[in-house]
Amino acid sequence: MAYHHIISLSHAEASFLTSLAARGKDIFSTRDAYGVLGPGKTTRDFLERLVYKGWLERIEKGKYLIIPLEAGPDRVWTEDSFLIAGHLIRPSMVAYWSALSYWNLTDQVPRVTYLQTPARKENRAPKVLGMQFQIVRVKDRRFFGGHSDSIGESPVWVTDREKTIIDCLDRPDLSGGVGEVANALREGAEELDWKRTTEYLRRFGSGAVVKRLGFLVESIKFSEPPRPEFIDEWQSLLTAGISRLDPSSPRKPHRIVTRWRIEVNLPEEGLGGSP
Repeated sequence: MAYHHIISLSHAEASFLTSLAARGKDIFSTRDAYGVLGPGKTTRDFLERLVYKGWLERIEKGKYLIIPLEAGPDRVWTEDSFLIAGHLIRPSMVAYWSALSYWNLTDQVPRVTYLQTPARKENRAPKVLGMQFQIVRVKDRRFFGGHSDSIGESPVWVTDREKTIIDCLDRPDLSGGVGEVANALREGAEELDWKRTTEYLRRFGSGAVVKRLGFLVESIKFSEPPRPEFIDEWQSLLTAGISRLDPSSPRKPHRIVTRWRIEVNLPEEGLGGSP
């Protein structure tokens, strides 16, 4: 974008941007702009001029990002995908593989930022500023276990460690596969709260998740495994039928573990090992 576009702010435009920035509104909606400038087409045209001049980036219809000064005349900068994510849909939390990365439970860097929400969203795979997002809708009763963080003055919500593990076992296809979740369990075992995990299992209400977690925990050689009473409670939560260890894997099961009612369809040597 040409340099003269970057510096050609009118007094009204500069005042508007300063007003929003003072309120911590790095990302704002058309409704926010109406609150400053008044409703109507004049305000919408005002925002379009700021987009053209390189001072705003449209995230999606009716939502804008104020481009920071450090972007320079070429408007090049790196924005945190988590900051954008929280404004794509509300309520929502960064989840699945992205949450594993947040908690340093994976060495992989997902190319997609995964969001979990109980709300409806027409575009579930938006691309913003070159970053790809995937919005996953869940039932209201499964939308819990949030951890609050912040980027600058902007709040960010991520699923906590225990909920992240449960979500990933529910949707291995959004988490790098069950093998990746097994690695996360090994890496994060010392920081996982097994009591909270057990409470979450009851609340989440998925027999398949219980089966996968139980099998993996007994396959991994933890230095400090969950106490037997937790394992016993997981056993009491087992549902009828056999579940696949990794439903996202095309491999045929090579054995069934009746204790956990699970079809093992992954190489087991990659699931155990030392913490």
